[in-house]
Amino acid sequence: MHEHHHHPQDSNNLKIAFFLNLGFTILELVGGFWVNSVAILSDAIHDLGDSLSLGLAWGLQEKSKQKANDSFSFGYGRFSLLGALINAMVLIIGSVFIINEAIQRLITPELSDAKGMIFFAIFGVIVNGYAAWKVGHGHSQNEKVISWHLIEDVLGWVAVLIGGILLLFFDWPWIDPALSLGITLFILWNVLKNLKETLYIFLQAVPSDISLDQIKKELCALPIVESIHHTHLWSLEGAHHVFTAHVRLKQVQNLKELLKSKKQVQETLKKYPLSHYTIEWELSEENCALEQKENPFR
Repeated sequence: MHEHHHHPQDSNNLKIAFFLNLGFTILELVGGFWVNSVAILSDAIHDLGDSLSLGLAWGLQEKSKQKANDSFSFGYGRFSLLGALINAMVLIIGSVFIINEAIQRLITPELSDAKGMIFFAIFGVIVNGYAAWKVGHGHSQNEKVISWHLIEDVLGWVAVLIGGILLLFFDWPWIDPALSLGITLFILWNVLKNLKETLYIFLQAVPSDISLDQIKKELCALPIVESIHHTHLWSLEGAHHVFTAHVRLKQVQNLKELLKSKKQVQETLKKYPLSHYTIEWELSEENCALEQKENPFR
């Protein structure tokens, strides 16, 4: 038995967010050198990673429209994980570079252009805020990474804005690299958390939003289920989950009872956010071939 459910996604939103972010990243790189702000340059590096992720997400969203084939029987949805992984690695490398630059600037501080920082900060809040709003509530792991980064960018620009305002009134050259360190460490912490979740999905760990034990208990509680074994639960890309199991039925005397039993199991599984499930049905008189030998997959 196979069940498929797909979340509607609009690649046009990703396209708009991509071009907004890429254009602003170029402006940031130029402006960061112009106003001599390592905080702005640090955000430009992070925005470059976001642009890469948005571009990949946009391209992979188009790619995911292709139907499943003999090479990719589950379709192309899992390709979006590649975007999340690449984006996370780019941001980690960029963060290490910016942290090093910020520490050097703290050792030998240089005064930044406060008015320039304020100008770019206001522009950054508007552009990144609009991009975050367009991406909205994504379902895939890649979209979650993008969404978080865009929100973090908005918060980062708020910090730059505060720093620029402070520089108008106080001669604090250390405020810019200090803000850069704070922004970078905050983003790096969240990137590492998202990277951990992405790797979990790559390694086919049980999704965090579903309890495999709970599914087992509910199925075994059905009066027609004798036992279940070889149960597996994983996610294709963070949004579409897959479940497989061997279900041994009892008290099945004819085809009508068999169909009724199957319906009860299927109704139970419909309570969970499963995009695909496959059930191997077994009668109580049957011996499962996989149970007769040692199997590393339970």
